[in-house]
Amino acid sequence: MAKRAKKRTTKKTAARRPRQAPKMLSDLFLETLKDIYFAENKIIKTLPKMAKAAQSRDLAAAFNKHLRETQGQVRRLDQIFRMLGKPARGKPCEAINGITDEGAEIMKEFKGAPALDAGLLAAAQAVEHYEISRYGTLRTWAEELGMHDAARLLQETLDEEEATDHTLTELAISVINLEAEDEYRAAA
Repeated sequence: MAKRAKKRTTKKTAARRPRQAPKMLSDLFLETLKDIYFAENKIIKTLPKMAKAAQSRDLAAAFNKHLRETQGQVRRLDQIFRMLGKPARGKPCEAINGITDEGAEIMKEFKGAPALDAGLLAAAQAVEHYEISRYGTLRTWAEELGMHDAARLLQETLDEEEATDHTLTELAISVINLEAEDEYRAAA
């Protein structure tokens, strides 16, 4: 059997290979911007389904309100892409796909059940916490990169996400979780 000869890297062959430029914070910023752009567009498709599935009018109203906010958030992201001179394009985000898949599973498995709204609310808060993390990071990077207009837009969205999370928490504590528990006790 003949042995395969190993390719040897010489200075000559190494010089012919294009060197990859080192990845910078600006590259990471752009990739994360694409990630959240995908996520927000996925959320726009998911929120109407959650609002329709919600048994509580207050929860459905919260989902519909956040849908309108999310549409505005996508417009802000479009502005940031324009500032960068890049096309507004998302890249698949496995994290948001997983979170929204969990929400879809809750809608299916708990349809008509007392705990449906509590599950929907928990899934929505998982989305909010992901978004808060992403927007906080992007805002900080934008500041560090001297992109003050982008940082301001990202802060606006971060403020909305935090307010939505607060609203959902209040709704859970004051209504949704109590109703699920009352319905459980009544059925027992």
